[in-house]
Amino acid sequence: MGAKGTVLITGASGGIGYELAKLFARDGYELVLVARSEDRLSRVAAELQQNFQGNVKIFATDLAAAGAAKTLFDRLERQGVVVDVLVNNAGFGVKGGFAGMEESEILGQIALNITAITELTRLYLPGMLARRAGKIMNVASTAAFQPGPLMAVYFASKAYVLSFSQAVANEVAGSGVVVSCFCPGATDTGFQKRAGMESSRLFKNFGAMKVETVARDGYRGLMAGKTLVFSGLQNRLSAEMVRFAPRKLATAVARWTSERVE
Repeated sequence: MGAKGTVLITGASGGIGYELAKLFARDGYELVLVARSEDRLSRVAAELQQNFQGNVKIFATDLAAAGAAKTLFDRLERQGVVVDVLVNNAGFGVKGGFAGMEESEILGQIALNITAITELTRLYLPGMLARRAGKIMNVASTAAFQPGPLMAVYFASKAYVLSFSQAVANEVAGSGVVVSCFCPGATDTGFQKRAGMESSRLFKNFGAMKVETVARDGYRGLMAGKTLVFSGLQNRLSAEMVRFAPRKLATAVARWTSERVE
């Protein structure tokens, strides 16, 4: 085990997960990195080992697949790996009207954004509570605070992550375990390309934050023991203002930002 312990990061081959891995490695954590692509994970592991001289394990796993979270947990248990920090970062969104969306895309978002996070949290939380120490970061989004036409399933899945995380954080208060929900806004990662959002108003007109900055804010919030963490004042204010806006208006604005612009 590293000086600080071991962190398990899902969705670690790029974007926020990759940047978080660098921050944990810098601070002396051993890493368990999970993503679908073994090639990309191998490159990330080699880079981190060279730059930080820490131990890095990789697991190429599609956490959207049935039973994948439990299989990962069991493999690490057999290897004697104690996870001190769990970062549930893996997730994806798909843009498009719900009625015309492929069933595989709908169910895939639910499986990865909701089911995998719930399963991994349930698997690792009891051990943390028994040790009276541990941290869990569930990565949601500012999308969690309002309905999102043209990305209905994605927005709804992130609302689940927010509600779930805040509830569990309350349940474990005073136990020595931190449960933190990180809600970044538009970030310069591969998310927008996979989601089909590159030409949306959100990314073209409003721009995206640098992924290094976003990851740093999330990391600092987790280490400070915060239940709800934002990156950027504008994102914090927009999430807070939604609570006071008429629901119909908030929904219309969310659709407007997701629409394509030339």
